[in-house]
Amino acid sequence: MKHIAGIHAAGFSLAVVYGLMVWLAEPKLGLDLPSFGRLALLAFAVYAAACYLARKQQPVSAATLLTWSVVFRVIGLCGQPILEDDYFRYLWDGYRLVTQGTPYGQAPSAFFSDTTVAKALVPALDQINHPDIPTLYGPAFEYVFGLAYWLAPGQLWPLKLLLSGIDMGLIVLLLRLTTPAKTLLYAWNPLVIKEIAFTAHPDGLIPALLLSSWLLTRRCNYLPAGLALAAAVSAKVSGWLMLPFFGLVLGRRGLSAFAVGYFLLYLPFLWQGQTGLDGLTVFVQQFEFNSALFGIAQLWLPGAWAKKILGVLFLAGVGAYWLYYLRKHPNPALPRGDWLFGGLLLVSPVINPWYLLWLLPFAAVYPSVTAWVASAAVLLSYATGLNLEDPSLTPYQHPAWVRPVEFGLITVALAVDCYLATIKTRPTRG
Repeated sequence: MKHIAGIHAAGFSLAVVYGLMVWLAEPKLGLDLPSFGRLALLAFAVYAAACYLARKQQPVSAATLLTWSVVFRVIGLCGQPILEDDYFRYLWDGYRLVTQGTPYGQAPSAFFSDTTVAKALVPALDQINHPDIPTLYGPAFEYVFGLAYWLAPGQLWPLKLLLSGIDMGLIVLLLRLTTPAKTLLYAWNPLVIKEIAFTAHPDGLIPALLLSSWLLTRRCNYLPAGLALAAAVSAKVSGWLMLPFFGLVLGRRGLSAFAVGYFLLYLPFLWQGQTGLDGLTVFVQQFEFNSALFGIAQLWLPGAWAKKILGVLFLAGVGAYWLYYLRKHPNPALPRGDWLFGGLLLVSPVINPWYLLWLLPFAAVYPSVTAWVASAAVLLSYATGLNLEDPSLTPYQHPAWVRPVEFGLITVALAVDCYLATIKTRPTRG
């Protein structure tokens, strides 16, 4: 009974913290970075206590887990996006998809003087960041944006509702793969709540589709498994990382469904001659934000060379893991998406906080100190010139202390994981 009371007390405390975020994020008050930082720190402290209770005491029930998970997301739905403006492009892309048949081909700035733009979309158009760059989001994301526009043009709540519903579906999938105590790691995580329920980032769709594909494959439903994998890969190019691993268990039928599904998802846009490659190319070539190894490599190498060398090293690591994974065929376990996506982020020029949504569900199945410390540490990347209102910094520049502290915490967590791994493999005295 004490354990149950402790879990519910943690859930209630988290709900109060998220409620404070909703209140302070109202335009009349404005949730500044220091206030958000204090609330996020408090949320992670309560979350850590909940994880400890669920793991070390009696197991938390699925009903308790799901109930509070819904509560947190409903609270987030009521709040304004926190320290983010990407959702303006999501609203704009949905408008263009529904009204013009494609979000690709033209940058938002091309419509600044267009008097035919729907009045409901003018505020979103005026606030899109990097308006001179065409959209880079894949078809799976764009169809979600289009559905949200169809439900309520120019409104954010349909998108938040859809993405939060997908997120709850992902939690249900995790309950089929692991215990409620491990699922709680993802379901109650403050970064997840902030980035999806509050801020409407769509990246949680990728692991939701990947885990759907995996579970369908385990049930020998190869056709829908292939289609789900195609949707995941079409959402963002990072999804391609999982294809060599899922392909081992999909079989010919599943891989055929993947190929057909991927083509069909892109077909409406291919027909019009645009697929988002132009925007993606600009992003890959020109953007740098909160990078880890890439930022270090750039100190000694030109950016292009740093990308090539780190890319080769990363692909070599993926290849080595694939060969190891191949040995487990024909009955392998769920691929270590936390390793694969984590490695990709480690060498990437851009590490946005919501990119961790790709790997965190896998880190619930395969818990590690590193992944969950990273989910807290990455919030330090919001300390930019824009959010700090510091004129000495460019809008997306960090103060000198941010990355050393952020990646220092993650490095310490990685060292702890390595130490724990050596303890597990150390032979016991008999």
